[in-house]
Amino acid sequence: MALKLDIKFDLKKVPKGARIAIAVAPAVIIAILFVVLVYMPKTKEIKKVNADMSAQENEIAKNKTKAAKLDILKIENDKLIKELKELQEKLPEEEGVSTLIQQLSEMAVKADIDILTWKPEAKKAHPSGIVEEIPFSLTLAGTYHNLGYFFSSLTRLNRIVNISDIQLRDPKAQKEEASLNISLKAITFSAVKEKGK
Repeated sequence: MALKLDIKFDLKKVPKGARIAIAVAPAVIIAILFVVLVYMPKTKEIKKVNADMSAQENEIAKNKTKAAKLDILKIENDKLIKELKELQEKLPEEEGVSTLIQQLSEMAVKADIDILTWKPEAKKAHPSGIVEEIPFSLTLAGTYHNLGYFFSSLTRLNRIVNISDIQLRDPKAQKEEASLNISLKAITFSAVKEKGK
């Protein structure tokens, strides 16, 4: 036995407000689904992309600033390397002391000063920790004016030499000028060797 249902729906009998709601409901549902499923996720994604772009623009600006300074820094670096080389000439490694002895001997000969004794003393650490002091004592013989010329020559050395404790003794008349016995202490410096070298 088959049951036959005949249901007829007459839209004209539905109240006008309900008809409007039925007509508008699909559009509202589609709009809500669009906002929830498409618009809101895309808005979040757009905000994230904008934040990433802003961070990258800041990074680019920083890098452009650094790149603009690069040429200046290269020039400063070259200048500092040149100064370092000049300072290393004034402050060589300990092996450079033999060169200093030779230079002082040549200066003494030019100044007509005799080096009677050269007595090296034990090297010691400078309070700075950057250099070591290499002290030595000298005994010289010559005239007062020749001694001045010798000291003047020391100022033209590429190496740092500090003179102290100068003592002038026993003037002895030789020819027309008095010859002095001169004793002094001198200190030169050497760079501290880096560990591992």
